[in-house]
Amino acid sequence: MGAVKVIKVLGTSEESWEDAAEQALVQATSTVQNISGMKIKDWSATIEDNTIVEYKTTVEIAFPVQEH
Repeated sequence: MGAVKVIKVLGTSEESWEDAAEQALVQATSTVQNISGMKIKDWSATIEDNTIVEYKTTVEIAFPVQEH
């Protein structure tokens, strides 16, 4: 295996942290090909009136560097 590039992506969801991570992956797949892995780096949330209104998941997404 050659070099691997890693990017950081923030996903958000009104449903759950799991869905926020899935949204990050969906966003990444719109511009990145051959994703080989994803690592959860951070979880956070926006709170209003003592209730979570937005889940946020920061992930690192890995994919192989294409050789020319």
